[in-house]
Amino acid sequence: MGRRITQRREELGLTREETAGRAGTDPGYLQYLEEQATALPSTNVLIRLADALETTVVALRGGDADLPPGVGRAAAHPELLELSDEECRARLSTHGVGRLAVDTPTGPVIVPLNYSVVDGVVCFRTAADSEPAASAGSRVAFEVDHIDEALSQGWSVLVRGLARLVTDPDTLRRLAELAYSGPWAGGERDTWVCVDPVGVTGRRIVVR
Repeated sequence: MGRRITQRREELGLTREETAGRAGTDPGYLQYLEEQATALPSTNVLIRLADALETTVVALRGGDADLPPGVGRAAAHPELLELSDEECRARLSTHGVGRLAVDTPTGPVIVPLNYSVVDGVVCFRTAADSEPAASAGSRVAFEVDHIDEALSQGWSVLVRGLARLVTDPDTLRRLAELAYSGPWAGGERDTWVCVDPVGVTGRRIVVR
């Protein structure tokens, strides 16, 4: 639960003190909740925290972890906006989890994977015999998004480009050093593929 509280607080750009003030609790207690896996806050505290973080008690408890995103209803007055190139790249950030869309002999496949952005290029680690590795030399699409369940709004960024296999030892070493995390899927994933963007577009849903 602590990690989910921290993640949501950081998504909103709130300090621990600001969040505690919103929830009517002590910053030290909030730190305890965030850092101690055995912490068991009362339902009343959870309700106030969920309200302060613009989410739900179920989400903070992880009860929706096995559900697809976007199960809530649309907001009353949504507006769809185009993101600028600068806004798209800001949302791609330096790393995260996105989805690679590739063509295979049996049809299109979409694969979620960890990625890094290095010098404006999307790079990821995969297994040598995987579908993402086989995409090298082909045109691919890479998508990243974020859904705000509480407000029924969010954004998505689409990168289109040519996938290429990285073989230069110095580049491989640099990519490994800059990687924020190993692949969540684990296993032997030492093949690096980069997507050189030919187009970056994005959209955002805001609620007025």
